[in-house]
Amino acid sequence: MLKCASLYTSEVDDPDLALKEIRTQLDEKITLLEYTVGIVMCNAEFIASGVLRHICANLPFDLAGVTTASQAVNDGIGELMLTVFVMSANDVRFITGVTESLSGEVEGPVKAAFESAAAGLAEPVGLALIFPPFGLRAGDAYVKAWERLLPGTPLFGTCAIDDTATFAECETIYNGVNYKTAMPFVLCCGNIKPRFLIATLSESNAVSQKAEVTKARGNCVFEINYGKAINYFIEREFTGSVLYTPFMIDLLKRGDYDGVPVIRGFAAFTEEGAAVFHGDIDEGSTFTLLKCDPGDILLTTRQKVGEINRLSDVNGVLLFPCAVRRVTLLCVDKSLLELQAAREVINPAIPYMMGYAGGEICPTSVKDGVPTNRFHNYSLVILVV
Repeated sequence: MLKCASLYTSEVDDPDLALKEIRTQLDEKITLLEYTVGIVMCNAEFIASGVLRHICANLPFDLAGVTTASQAVNDGIGELMLTVFVMSANDVRFITGVTESLSGEVEGPVKAAFESAAAGLAEPVGLALIFPPFGLRAGDAYVKAWERLLPGTPLFGTCAIDDTATFAECETIYNGVNYKTAMPFVLCCGNIKPRFLIATLSESNAVSQKAEVTKARGNCVFEINYGKAINYFIEREFTGSVLYTPFMIDLLKRGDYDGVPVIRGFAAFTEEGAAVFHGDIDEGSTFTLLKCDPGDILLTTRQKVGEINRLSDVNGVLLFPCAVRRVTLLCVDKSLLELQAAREVINPAIPYMMGYAGGEICPTSVKDGVPTNRFHNYSLVILVV
């Protein structure tokens, strides 16, 4: 059986005191079993102060994760925090590792890191937790690289993010070492049965008619309705604000399309009038524009988190909401409101960790044991173990 616990500290100046707080909670909340791993998230200041490295060096298990903007666990909520989500079991084995730099290609370094970490592995991987760097490329590249290595394995994770305006302090984390361009990962093998939930923006907030992507490659859209992509958005007075985003109605060109739409966040226009997004958009897809507003974020979060309480055999939960959801709430000066909403809804007896994401990775469905892994924007993704 899998056992979980969530730990946290807000002590950013004194490494010894921060470690004491984490160790005290660890001893109080969980008795470690044969195999243990920790998912770590923190404000970048914990890296600069040395607190992150000190904590990771003095815990008896591997830790992988990312920096984030604000967080919540069972006992705490805030912007200046370090949190650890502990998973421990006798019948679930955790294999951890980190890639070399992904600033060039993705597939080669991912394959090399996987083969090194999982050398001699005889049992199948039931869940892969991946933590890509922020801003190098559209997140679909990470999903595709892992799917080629682990076909049929559900992928869950988040890209690094931070609380700065320029995202200059985004880091991934592996055993206390921070990276700008590497990807830590955790492979879970054995008796693990993950379940997934996704909260997106409400379709009722659509603000335009459907449009078709008529020319695209990867995350770059050249034509919409057979005209320049930029013209489509200009005609609708779309200025690139995070408050509006394309909602993909279908992905019919994909052989694995499961009928579940995904959201793509706008990144920029090129000089040639193409629209660049934070995730791939398939040629032939249709979409509409959605409005992102504080009320809808809180509604969809409450609804989806409420579903957790109706599930059976819940040992622990990871929740990664998109950073844009936080930015939208900052417009009404309420940066912790979504985290507070989740805390009010979730059963307090369930160990959980919630931290903002720079791009979310989660299956949209699992049918007959086969996941449809996707990269998301503007969404809240949830892993239940």
